[in-house]
Amino acid sequence: MGTGELLIGQLEFYWDVHFRPRLDGLTDAEYLWEPAQPSWTVHPDGAGRIVMDQEVPEPSPAPVTTIAWRLVHIGVGCFAIRVNTFFEDNPDGADMFDARHRPADLPLTAAGGLAFLDHWYRRWHDGIRSMDEKALARPLGPKAGPYADDTMLGLIAHINRETIHHGAEICLLRDLYRAG
Repeated sequence: MGTGELLIGQLEFYWDVHFRPRLDGLTDAEYLWEPAQPSWTVHPDGAGRIVMDQEVPEPSPAPVTTIAWRLVHIGVGCFAIRVNTFFEDNPDGADMFDARHRPADLPLTAAGGLAFLDHWYRRWHDGIRSMDEKALARPLGPKAGPYADDTMLGLIAHINRETIHHGAEICLLRDLYRAG
């Protein structure tokens, strides 16, 4: 088994066996529940677009986040940006930090959030699954900005770590919500 198969298999197993089944039955109340004040979440902005709370630089300590915020963060920050950078038509070669790689429409409901997450996971999964070991081992190049010399294998390891980390937080938030 090659390194690519090992890393992709790790993500698949986590997604299919641990994380995604734990999201079944997610309600809008849970999705938007603010476990502490202040909390970062997703909400309509003044123009009616759904946005994620964030600050650059991030305050220390950062506010607690809602399930909605973390779920959208995985969908956007882990999957969508990388899909749009490395697997979609990117004619001007914009790097992964270009705001055009971020989806404009973010979900405000649990059902919408799960559909959003599933969509971007599937596209990321299908993109990395389509690569052979040679392609996985090549440097990412200029589209990766300061990470140009890193390989897709390195990026997959990073995305796995982020998905597992934030997925576990979402599961804990569900447990805390249920416990009241």
